[in-house]
Amino acid sequence: MRTDESVTTHHAETHSGSRGTGTSLGAIYTSFVGFIVLAIGLVLAAGGVWLMSLGGSWYYAIAGIGLVASGYLLMRRRIIGVGLYLLIWIGTLVWAVWEVGLELWPLVPRVVAPTIILVLVALTIPAFAARPSSARHGATRGRPVHSMAWLLAAALVAMTAPGVEPASAQEQTAPTIEPGESEAEPSEGPIAGEVPAEQAETEQASETSPLRPVQRLEAGTDWPAYGGTYEGRRYSPLNQITRDNVKDLEQVWQFRTGDMPSDEAEGKYSPENTPLKVGDSLFVCTGKNIMIGIDAATGKEEWRYDPGVSDDAIPYGATCRGVAYYKDETAEPNALCAERVIEATLDARMIAVDAGTGQLCTDFGQNGIVDLNVGIGETVPGWYAVSGPPTIVRGIAVTGAQVKDGQAEDAPSGVIRGYDAVTGELAWAWDMGKPDLKSLPPEGEAYTRGTPNMWTLAAGDEELGLVYLPMGNSSVDYYGANRSEAENEYSTALVALDVETGDVAWKFQTVHYDVWDYDLGSQPTLIDFPADNGQIPALILPSKQGQIYVLNRETGEPLFPVEEREVPTGGVEPENLSPTQPYSTYAALNKPPLTEKDMWGMSPLDQLWCRIQFRRAAYDGEYTPPTADRRWIQYPGYNGGSDWGGVAVDVERGILIANYNDMPNYNRLIPREEADEQGIKPINEGGEGGGGEAGAQAGSPYAIAVNAGWRMSTGLLCKEPPYGGIRAIDLKTGETLWDQPIGTARNNGPFGIPSMLPLRIGTPNNGGPLVTAGGLIFIAAATDDLLRAIDIETGEVLWQTVLPAGGQTTPMTYEVDGRQYLVIAPGGHHFMETKIGDYVIAYALPEGQ
Repeated sequence: MRTDESVTTHHAETHSGSRGTGTSLGAIYTSFVGFIVLAIGLVLAAGGVWLMSLGGSWYYAIAGIGLVASGYLLMRRRIIGVGLYLLIWIGTLVWAVWEVGLELWPLVPRVVAPTIILVLVALTIPAFAARPSSARHGATRGRPVHSMAWLLAAALVAMTAPGVEPASAQEQTAPTIEPGESEAEPSEGPIAGEVPAEQAETEQASETSPLRPVQRLEAGTDWPAYGGTYEGRRYSPLNQITRDNVKDLEQVWQFRTGDMPSDEAEGKYSPENTPLKVGDSLFVCTGKNIMIGIDAATGKEEWRYDPGVSDDAIPYGATCRGVAYYKDETAEPNALCAERVIEATLDARMIAVDAGTGQLCTDFGQNGIVDLNVGIGETVPGWYAVSGPPTIVRGIAVTGAQVKDGQAEDAPSGVIRGYDAVTGELAWAWDMGKPDLKSLPPEGEAYTRGTPNMWTLAAGDEELGLVYLPMGNSSVDYYGANRSEAENEYSTALVALDVETGDVAWKFQTVHYDVWDYDLGSQPTLIDFPADNGQIPALILPSKQGQIYVLNRETGEPLFPVEEREVPTGGVEPENLSPTQPYSTYAALNKPPLTEKDMWGMSPLDQLWCRIQFRRAAYDGEYTPPTADRRWIQYPGYNGGSDWGGVAVDVERGILIANYNDMPNYNRLIPREEADEQGIKPINEGGEGGGGEAGAQAGSPYAIAVNAGWRMSTGLLCKEPPYGGIRAIDLKTGETLWDQPIGTARNNGPFGIPSMLPLRIGTPNNGGPLVTAGGLIFIAAATDDLLRAIDIETGEVLWQTVLPAGGQTTPMTYEVDGRQYLVIAPGGHHFMETKIGDYVIAYALPEGQ
């Protein structure tokens, strides 16, 4: 029989044994957390000292030393380690808010990971509470531990995360339209700057007789050209879909083209197509130039023509931004190709087919095909390609070509050529190196090699008889000492050509001595500009560096002053760089220069690494010269500002809409000997580049390594978000009406893992906006695979839907039988890392609404 004493002893032993087991597990956990904190502290301390030696922030070194101490104390099972970490966390929070304020994304790498570790540290407290009082060095039983627990709990509750902005309530709650089954295999103000009175009146049409009758394309019921018309406004007067009813849009048909990448073309597709609509038909081209006619009301295939482009012809990506439509006014209405669709292909052919049947136009070139390689000289597949439609003005189809960047000085020519849209005969050629050569080169010769090219889309003025060419750079983008005088004169310039002669009417250069690959990617937009003393025939020209210029399209003279401002010099050729660059006083999309605090990451560790890279690189703001001894930061990068999507203009409301990128590049020139050791060769020698995104630049002293977007090994960017935005600008004054990030984080995350977060981060974007008289902006472009409708006056997202592939293209709109349709061809984009697809999708309001 047990006595009370024995029972008491038994319970005491049992309780003691239980405590011993808990203490053992708690000790292991506490030691583990202590080790993690100590390890992180060692990295932060070492990196922080390195950063301090480069002139950077002291925070990381101080915090790292504190973490080492805290981790060591936790491993020794000293509760003071918990208190020390709490002090470090509070100091981190104060420092973070002091450095960047209460904005969400800048705070993420500074606060989120330390807060997660704070929770892990807080979970060690029960282990301290379970220890005997003697093990806690005679402290009053439980009180310090409980006080610490309450302090940690209060700190976590008191932590005020900045307002998490989910873009808008509509972006989270708008219904998602699932893909259907395919049915077939004004505010006005004074103009900035004086406009001379003699420029105030629009000149009458050119007195020179056009080669063919003037055709004035109009957007509305139809969408007859890539930008709506060759004026490139991306504006429709249709207003059936409005800000009030856009929420009711529904998918009405979906078409699949069947053009998906083969194994050999995997990772090389970026279709970027915007369909045309004329009459009852849509005209689409796929990544590899398959032309398809589609019934505009039902989405049923009417015809297709496959030119058989091979995979090896793909340059950067399989891209066909659009086709061109032309009506031969001299032909019998029912004759073959009285109405025709013309495209230019990746393997450098211009092809014309009948708009109603898809049959080749036998009167065009050689049985419907013109070989654009004639006169180009030595080339290989993928080096010389065409990714945009020709611009047809006065019956002349004008085309440039994409010459793959960074390969060799002895690259194919950037010659611009005009062809008769009916016969396919060469009307003229503009070779800047041989301006008197208007025809094919003599036998055995070629157009001047290595000259700047026009890889994007031109705009055209039928009345003035001018075509406006956004020119690129010389074939070696990042080194210019070997360039000719003509190359320096016309690179990265807008050039107006007389479409009947091919002669230069005027030019306007946006970058002097461009060694940053700032080629003009956007189609210019032609408008009649509202001035105090009348309307002026004007042209809006956006640029990759974010400048938006407004020019008189007859003369090329700026309507708003363009200032030559001093820029950095130095690098590998300081004697050649221009000491100034042209800045627009109208509007600009570029942001202030980067600072160390703009560096980003998932955690303090990768943010610290980005800060170290920032301090090690050459960076003096915009136009920092290229360097070979170390990396240099190019901001904006070559995808910064406006790219091929261009801008859209609502002339009636007087609003210009521009979406843009806001990312740096992290580059380095590679000395030739080093490049040879790395095996970096140009495309004509079988090279694909190396050292990251590298170009051989053969013939110059340097190859080039480009880290586009300045990405880390995690896939995240070193610069803090946003990486892209959309802005509304008062057309008359250039003042910003609203500006906001575009794109959520739903498809973005570290190591390419989608976060699925609906938070508006502002993603990279490619593709342009569409604006309508209904007061709406329709745009996809961002990497979150969403098509949005935005209120043009407020920037509020009113509707959105999920696309089945990346929306790196520009939508269009048209009308059939009184019903307005919104159409987009989401094809994805290899460079933007979005899902590849072969879709054409139409949306409309429910019938009867």
